Amino acid sequence: MVGCAKTKALKLIWHNKYFMAFDPSQYNPSVSQILALDGHGQRLMPLASGTCSSPEALRLLQTASASQLFPNARAPEAALSGLYLYFSCLDESHTLSQAIHTRDGSFWHGIMHRQEPDPGNASYWFHKVGDHPVFPALAEAARQLAAASPEASFKTKTHWDPFAFIDFAEQARRRPNSPGEALALRIQRAEWQILFHHCASPSR
Repeated sequence: MVGCAKTKALKLIWHNKYFMAFDPSQYNPSVSQILALDGHGQRLMPLASGTCSSPEALRLLQTASASQLFPNARAPEAALSGLYLYFSCLDESHTLSQAIHTRDGSFWHGIMHRQEPDPGNASYWFHKVGDHPVFPALAEAARQLAAASPEASFKTKTHWDPFAFIDFAEQARRRPNSPGEALALRIQRAEWQILFHHCASPSR
């Protein structure tokens, strides 16, 4: 994925069949340093009931503004909400996303409630999202990840269906260490990477 002034159309590049390439160094150096505190953008966020994974990341995020971290970004506040969510800082992400009245804000809001877990509230916010520009890339990522894990039995479609994924994630979290949980975690990571890229990239 590419960020800052070099941003181009998003292309899915894979390290292997289980996870996509993600290069945080292409974003603001401060963002790259924060992501380095837990996985460099490759963290598998819990499907539900996560707690802030890095007190240091939380401290740094709370002392920086969206405009400082994401100058010239398409959606700075939404990108910051997503960055909080990456570290499972749900309350902080929620405070931001509920005040962003755009498809991007509703998308992060929906993911946060899915992870809470509150599937009904998540569905409400994904209805607010409607169609979204990242859906084609996300559908393709999910298709490739599901093809690599046929035992997980997740049926993908030609378009991204956030409601089907809410249901799948709900079932998967109730089966710890199952193929379904492993696949749901990978798809959720790809979802975060793709949406974060969309929000953090420069506006055109």
